[in-house]
Amino acid sequence: MTTDNFDFLNKSAEHAAKRLLGCILERQLGDEIVRVKIIETEAYDGTDAASHSYKRRTPRTDIMFGPAGHLYVYFTYGMHYCCNIVVGHEDVGAAVLIRAVEPIDGEATMMTFRRKTGVLLTNGPAKLCQALSIDKQLNGHSLRHSPLKLIITPPIDPSQMQKSSRIGISRAKEKKWRFYMKDNPYVSSGQKQ
Repeated sequence: MTTDNFDFLNKSAEHAAKRLLGCILERQLGDEIVRVKIIETEAYDGTDAASHSYKRRTPRTDIMFGPAGHLYVYFTYGMHYCCNIVVGHEDVGAAVLIRAVEPIDGEATMMTFRRKTGVLLTNGPAKLCQALSIDKQLNGHSLRHSPLKLIITPPIDPSQMQKSSRIGISRAKEKKWRFYMKDNPYVSSGQKQ
């Protein structure tokens, strides 16, 4: 496992969303190191009507047009944060939403931030942000460094990957750009195919 080879993040959002499955997020929370495995993602790019970056660059979305491997964190519904990894070439406006993760180390620490257990701890984009204490302070953060690092792992076997339409969008519903690990209980409660 390494933080060195982020090359795949410079490819399309769809490619990066698939490749991120199985990779590890390592979060420094005080004296604790928390590790989670990415098990569900959604791809968004600048040509995609469902993307925040579609046809426009705003102060909110500016980070999406920057270098790959940085976080794009936004606040939604007036109460939740969502965490994305910027992908593609600069000025493209692409990112991958991290929809769900599976705890590896530090579950008790995560429970101090989100008072839930089992799959309810991290089986959704807002849930995982709460459990990992991810908020706007990490917007623009490089995932090569603490307090939040992306650890690259070998690609998962394609037979272990499922895909479907993305969840909670009103446009570009036809794109099957949601990817998740087959039979993983931490997959979010949206449709499973």
